[in-house]
Amino acid sequence: MDRKKKIWTIPNILSMVRLALIPVIVWLYVSKENYVWAGSLLLLSGATDVVDGFIARKFNMISDLGKVLDPVADKLTQGAVLICLLGRFPLMALPLAMMVVKETFMSVTGLQVIRRTGKVISADWHGKVATLLLYGTMLTHIFWGDISDTQSALSIGATVVMIAISFWLYGRDNVNALRQAKAEREQAAAGDK
Repeated sequence: MDRKKKIWTIPNILSMVRLALIPVIVWLYVSKENYVWAGSLLLLSGATDVVDGFIARKFNMISDLGKVLDPVADKLTQGAVLICLLGRFPLMALPLAMMVVKETFMSVTGLQVIRRTGKVISADWHGKVATLLLYGTMLTHIFWGDISDTQSALSIGATVVMIAISFWLYGRDNVNALRQAKAEREQAAAGDK
């Protein structure tokens, strides 16, 4: 069977584990108010994200399902944790809103890029830095519940700025890829005449 069509690969299983951890993290944080365990499971989730990407690339276990499942697990985890944190830290609405706008735009334009070019724009340094800052901010607020307003605002602000930078750079890449695809189609059409 073609590797790209495989479902039960180690990276895909790790992504499924991340999805399964989401309700547990939410339950521990909201219902049990057990911030240590909620934060620990979020750390585990983040670690499995790093490991699944490494395994997929190193051992040629990249699959079509994994290309979808991995980012979905990441964004659902991040969104769920940000929503949980909103109750205690209202400024978490800023990275949550920025993430929703960015991911909506990136999903729409990314699907268009795939449809028109067959290419997937891969993760870049700025996306990884934004994700690292986001996880750092979430974990800091989970483990350090009495963080000062100033420190909280600085952490959240730095995260929002980095998400915005990443949004701009990924958006630019997607728009440029779409423009290039359009130019190539027009050039091919002109050559057929």
